[in-house]
Amino acid sequence: MKRFVLLAVIAAMATAGFFHEVPAFAKAPGEYKMVLILPGPINDQSWNATNYAGLQAVNKTLGTKMEYVENVQASDYESTFRNYAERGYDLIMAAGTQFDEPASRVAPKYPKTVFCVVNGMAAAGPNVMPILPKEYEASFLAGIIAGHVTKSGKIGIAGGFPNKLMIRLLNTYEWAARVGRSDLKVTRAYANSWSDVALGKQMASSMIDGGADVLFFYANQVGLGAIQAAKEKGVKYVGFASDQNAAAPGTVVASVYFDFASMYTWAVKKYLDGSLKPVVNEAGIAEGIVKVSYSDDIAPEVRETVKAAEEAVKRGDVLFFLSGYPEKP
Repeated sequence: MKRFVLLAVIAAMATAGFFHEVPAFAKAPGEYKMVLILPGPINDQSWNATNYAGLQAVNKTLGTKMEYVENVQASDYESTFRNYAERGYDLIMAAGTQFDEPASRVAPKYPKTVFCVVNGMAAAGPNVMPILPKEYEASFLAGIIAGHVTKSGKIGIAGGFPNKLMIRLLNTYEWAARVGRSDLKVTRAYANSWSDVALGKQMASSMIDGGADVLFFYANQVGLGAIQAAKEKGVKYVGFASDQNAAAPGTVVASVYFDFASMYTWAVKKYLDGSLKPVVNEAGIAEGIVKVSYSDDIAPEVRETVKAAEEAVKRGDVLFFLSGYPEKP
């Protein structure tokens, strides 16, 4: 009798919606329709290349068949989202904060599709589920390197667009650079572009002519122009987002980049098992997605300082690190 009552209660709860079906590999990973939307080319040696590497890792590790579309222009963001949603894609990923608003506008019309903006800050139930790498943590390490490398005490930094994330990233970079050079002078600019290589070279040349001997650009293809200028004028460059050391050996002295292979695999696996949620999902140094690649130009003591900074971030003791204490007293 008790067993009958229990079963009746469970049935009633299920009918009332207390139990929700979780996808949990309802299909084989390769059967899900997935696509990654990129604002630039996969060979930009920066943001787009890093995200494409994440896609490759997901397909290899999880057995998915995620597709990609590159060089999508801002005017086509919404129509591209709609195109894939109309075709019944289960997961649409898009690389860049600039996709937040288009995703939020399109998603309500396609509740069966999950929209996942990488570097996104706008989450909304039930199907907008962004992933946010803690880029400011990576720029903290990059800034420390720049502060130790500069000889003139002047550095040049630039971002693609002055959005909230970029401003925080560059503020952190400038702040961290003073670890190695307290009298540092910084020239900052924004390209208002992700793709204008010639503009990047022009901006970098102007900074160098003003005395900057270390450059840092986070602006996708714009940064490639800055590397060209740095190489031609004989100054140093700190790479970011992807390992750019090979782009100009002797010029790019170090790169702080993201292990998007791990982050994409983590995110897509969560999607497949139904545990990805409509919140801003953050990951950074503590989660193992920030890496540093050094050239021979970086002295051992600088590497040790960066390592100490990484450990301080993991412990939450950054202020103690900046005060000169390697460990919390």
